[in-house]
Amino acid sequence: MFQHQGATSYEHPPSKKTHLLAPCSHRSVGAAEGERSKMTGLDLLQWATNTLKDHRIENPRLNAELLLAHSLTLNREELYVRLHRELKEGEKGALERLIQRRSSGEPLQYILGKQEFWSINFKVDHRVLIPRPETELLVEQSLRILSEKTFEQNPSVLEIGTGSGAIAIALAKEVTHIFLVATDISRDALVLAKENAASAGVQDRIQFVNSDLLGSFQPSRERRAFDLILSNPPYIVQSEIGSLAKEVRNFEPVIALDGGKDGLKFYRRLVSQTPSSLREGGWLLLEVGQGQAERVAEQIRERGTFLEPEILADLAGIERVVKAQKMERRK
Repeated sequence: MFQHQGATSYEHPPSKKTHLLAPCSHRSVGAAEGERSKMTGLDLLQWATNTLKDHRIENPRLNAELLLAHSLTLNREELYVRLHRELKEGEKGALERLIQRRSSGEPLQYILGKQEFWSINFKVDHRVLIPRPETELLVEQSLRILSEKTFEQNPSVLEIGTGSGAIAIALAKEVTHIFLVATDISRDALVLAKENAASAGVQDRIQFVNSDLLGSFQPSRERRAFDLILSNPPYIVQSEIGSLAKEVRNFEPVIALDGGKDGLKFYRRLVSQTPSSLREGGWLLLEVGQGQAERVAEQIRERGTFLEPEILADLAGIERVVKAQKMERRK
């Protein structure tokens, strides 16, 4: 599963741990059972916020609100209306379990079971990496190519390493007439991607294929070449995985992170394999990690089958996407 690996900076929990519903230095939940039985939603929200803060979780108030709303099966607006209502004992226990998970470093998105990408809610869990907002640049560039080019027939697109299916599904929602294939080496990830496609109503417009990069797409006279091939492969340097935020290193799938000794293992394979499956004049789009863009661009230059690659920055100014067009043979 080859999704984006950019990680939010997370802080580490304190070494000294206590039961989560014990009194803390910021706000006592109430040592006496009588006081605990009268807790309101606001009391619990304040406790949850302080507990997450003690465990050095970023944005503790927002995390606490979302987890409390989730535990009560409410949205945030409904939560605020009911903050002063006294809670039942079972409702307190439900939130405690969620706070325990978040305090351990488990990503909020896995606990909630969803992540928004391209204004679409995607189901996410430990089978796939969590889609990151900067990966939307791949979608933007793909749509630009598909809108600017005049195609003799419906454009064909191949996404390599679809993970949760976020990129492929976003493209299928935006482009009505498109032949789209999405691959992943993980069968478990493909099961989840298919669920997301069905939820988004595009299950009939994407062909999901279990494949190691382009291993299932050997050249043949019968098979049509793709107009666009895109990928967001694993690109974390192997030796640096252990230093990633605990949310990433302890919970997200290593197979979607590990880019080999230099982080460029999959780019070498992609640059080598894609030309035979890409039509002349077709495009290759690759998301890259910070500091990798020029090295990936140089690999493309050395291949000799593409025009000069273009490097594109994301909204944070980080070089994020390498874009290259396959040369057309002179007639």
